[in-house]
Amino acid sequence: MTRPTTLLWLALLALLARPVQAALNVLACEPEWGALVTELAGDQARLTVATTARQDPHHIEARPSLIARAGTADLVVCAGAELEAGWLPLLQRESGNGRIQSGQPGYFEAAQHARVLERAAVADRALGDLHLAGNPHLHLDPRNLLRVSEPLAQRLAELDPANAARYRDRQRDFAARMGAAITRWEQRAAPLKGLPVVVQHKSWSYLVDWLGLKVVADLEPKPGIDPSAAWLGQVLETLKAQPARLVLRTAYQSPRASEWIAARAGLRAVELPYTVGGSAAAKDLFGLFDDTLARLLEAAK
Repeated sequence: MTRPTTLLWLALLALLARPVQAALNVLACEPEWGALVTELAGDQARLTVATTARQDPHHIEARPSLIARAGTADLVVCAGAELEAGWLPLLQRESGNGRIQSGQPGYFEAAQHARVLERAAVADRALGDLHLAGNPHLHLDPRNLLRVSEPLAQRLAELDPANAARYRDRQRDFAARMGAAITRWEQRAAPLKGLPVVVQHKSWSYLVDWLGLKVVADLEPKPGIDPSAAWLGQVLETLKAQPARLVLRTAYQSPRASEWIAARAGLRAVELPYTVGGSAAAKDLFGLFDDTLARLLEAAK
């Protein structure tokens, strides 16, 4: 082999050995939407997730490092329905990135493509942390993940047309796997239908609606308002008349109120992962629901 030919082969091998460069910089507001981006884009997306399962997504600090990530993002994917109203506008403004402003192709709200529950009739802070656009914790009905996956894949394709076929193929594969998993989960969860529960915040509305659970009481007197001792006493009185079996909280909520009620009302306090990363088993969207159902079924025995 001549020297020029050898050099050409070496150059070709060097190109082949380069790591695949992500086509899109994506910032996901919450872990569940980061997990969905991973399902649809794989290594075509350089993903940053703004929050973790141990953080309340209503209350996040727009840190300089997060602003820097937003500044280079091609796409921001958020729950919407005002979940990020306390911090996302600041992040968008300070990033100086015109691509990710509301109404631009680089901004995607899952709530615009999902079945949204609990739309508020009026905006009144005296009623607590209500959202006019509806309850934003929509990922806990996995059917919403299916609804959101197709328009999100389409948005990825619009922003990165060279890989459009890849996004469409991955979405079809995800939809098939998620559809089969939903059937399996619903069969497995049949014993939970009608199970009376106490909840902490409106985090569980979609899970309750999907599985047919029955909410007897809420540990919050109003959405987003921490329970006082007097309120917990009222909840205890309610449970004497309408007994429940479980009290549910997220991985990011303090266990104090739920354990106080559980000890006095004879309930089981259950921490559910709520989102991807909320437990060791909830490593992706499928693990999230596998672990959620396992915990519910075990606690309801």
